[in-house]
Amino acid sequence: MSPIKDKVIAITGASSGIGEATALILAERGASVVLGARRNEKLEALAERIIAIDGKAIHRVTDVRKRTDLEALVALACDTYGKLDVLINNAGIGPISPMDELRVEDWEEMIDVNIRGPLYGIAAALPVFRRQGFGHFVNTLSTAGITIKPTMAVYAGTKNAMRTIAEGLRQEAGPNLRVTNISPGFIRTNFADSLTSPAVKAGITKSMEEMAISPDAVGRAIAFAIEQPDDVDVGDIVIRPTAQG
Repeated sequence: MSPIKDKVIAITGASSGIGEATALILAERGASVVLGARRNEKLEALAERIIAIDGKAIHRVTDVRKRTDLEALVALACDTYGKLDVLINNAGIGPISPMDELRVEDWEEMIDVNIRGPLYGIAAALPVFRRQGFGHFVNTLSTAGITIKPTMAVYAGTKNAMRTIAEGLRQEAGPNLRVTNISPGFIRTNFADSLTSPAVKAGITKSMEEMAISPDAVGRAIAFAIEQPDDVDVGDIVIRPTAQG
């Protein structure tokens, strides 16, 4: 029996890419997944797929830029299943561009989604975890925050802000809560769809076509961290294509 069986796991950004793949993997291993994203039709379709394989899934439209949406997602988990074992702060965007292009609106959007979003998730779930005496935060970050490259300054900054916040949370968490950061490299997702700089979009699309790996790889890494015994905290996992420099 998988250690994931009967865990209640909420996932933001669950409608596609890493979130979707992770939800399917966790549901297959017996978790009850609570799906959050902005696209209701995608959430409904994913929940139906999971239920069709005898999995358990519920969903709620969730915009991580709204604190009340995160509170409602956590409440949905607790009201339906009586607890929340894991919150996966997965929603994120990356409209990267050279600083000289001054795409300030893109910078603000990345700050709102990539920093405020996970913080709102922490604010919603932390009191629940404290009351329960157990809980696990998993944050989807990026290798962009490990190796800083041109065009990725603000995006990397948002991911490293969350890396710092997560480490502070881990140290404050005590012996009963766990915190894990997952840093993916090039993963086959719709990441390029959010890019507003045509030149950067062309370059990223080319790299994705040449080397990107399946989002299932990230989902399995997340499952590995969750599967560990309660007294084992997997702090950081970096997962990238072997071809990525």
